[in-house]
Amino acid sequence: MGVFRIVVPLVTVLLICCSKQHSAVLYSSGFALLGYGATNWLIPRVGNSFIKIGLFGKDMSKPGRPVIPESVGAVSATVYLLIMLLCIPFMFYKYMVTTTSGGGHRDISILEPSEVPASFFPHDKLSEYLSSILCLESTILLGIADDLFDLRWRHKFFLPAVGAIPLLIVYYVDFGATHVLVPGFMQNWLKISTIDLGWLYYFYMVSMTIFCPNSINILAGINGLEVGQSIVLSILALINDGLYLTLGHSTTWENHRFSAILVLPFLWVSLALYNWNCWPAKVFVGDTYCYFAGMVFAVVGILGHFSKTMLMLFLPQILNFLYSVPQLFGLVPCPRHRLPRFNEKDGLLYPSRANLQETPAKAFFLPILKILHYFKLIELEFHEGRVVSCTNMTLINLVLVWLGPMREDKLCQAILQLQFAVGILAIVARHAMGKVLFGHDNLWTIE
Repeated sequence: MGVFRIVVPLVTVLLICCSKQHSAVLYSSGFALLGYGATNWLIPRVGNSFIKIGLFGKDMSKPGRPVIPESVGAVSATVYLLIMLLCIPFMFYKYMVTTTSGGGHRDISILEPSEVPASFFPHDKLSEYLSSILCLESTILLGIADDLFDLRWRHKFFLPAVGAIPLLIVYYVDFGATHVLVPGFMQNWLKISTIDLGWLYYFYMVSMTIFCPNSINILAGINGLEVGQSIVLSILALINDGLYLTLGHSTTWENHRFSAILVLPFLWVSLALYNWNCWPAKVFVGDTYCYFAGMVFAVVGILGHFSKTMLMLFLPQILNFLYSVPQLFGLVPCPRHRLPRFNEKDGLLYPSRANLQETPAKAFFLPILKILHYFKLIELEFHEGRVVSCTNMTLINLVLVWLGPMREDKLCQAILQLQFAVGILAIVARHAMGKVLFGHDNLWTIE
């Protein structure tokens, strides 16, 4: 917790300092601090109300399994939406008109005529901003529905794509680029420098809006992990934005200012939630926050036009999903909860297991389980030569297999440190590979 209290303000200040035209980032930072205060004040005051309406859960990794308010992440999400709406007049104030003759005519703007024509208004940026808010509102409603009605995984998995429709429409109208660059070493062979993916690019973006919310929801189950990974991802995204705003080409500034404007308030409301969700947790965040957080990153990646870089930051979540596929698709028995097993005697968490005696794994998959066991990617239990159980296939359990039993807060810190290290390597690799594969990278073009 102490690390976040130091790093988050530091990243915020550095981002403001490195922005070349930072008035919008300044407004966003101010409202982010307001959101932090409001969220931190509200959470302890609404917890009992959540319990009264039945939104509570038992902390399975604590002695006595105390009852804790559930779905409190909805408070952070609601505060975020409110401050983003309040931010609109400040973001676009300088483009507004001071007088008008009516009839749809725009006359005198706040800016001097020498700065910009009086008829100018960045409708494209406003439409991106409003579509982002609308997309996030839809996703939050999905999360609330899941928390209230406990929707089945197969029913809710594809729903974020519906909420992303406004986002994709705005992308199509205002940008519409569906081509990708061909690596330099392939251009002479293919005789082309770009490939237009057409509708496949929109399928890719839809897939991203489905994956990001669900991936955070899957990598969960210990105090502080859902919020912690979102904070780390936010810090990494802001580091990437800061690099572009200082070293990048001027054509990239607008996209990364837009990213920073959306991520900064999210980072601060998440930090306030983390105050109450870190070990020992006083509240649970619920699926509402997981979907909301994932969609923030999907929105930023798509409208900020660095979706591939954003997915590289999600590498631990991608690996966790791929690692979970055998259980998610029924090749190996999948308990409803795959949380680590808590031992009250020593207060440590141990890898939880799937019982392969009651529900055996698919016969063709058993050799693969043994290979994974050999490479320490899973832990099998044998009885008379037969596999009777295996550790549940999540990144949380895998860390316990590698590092041994540990206290819950230490486990969370280990995973967050892994997330941050992988993210920094991904940013370095992204720009190094861009220079090697394509012969140029926007980050290194200094004007």
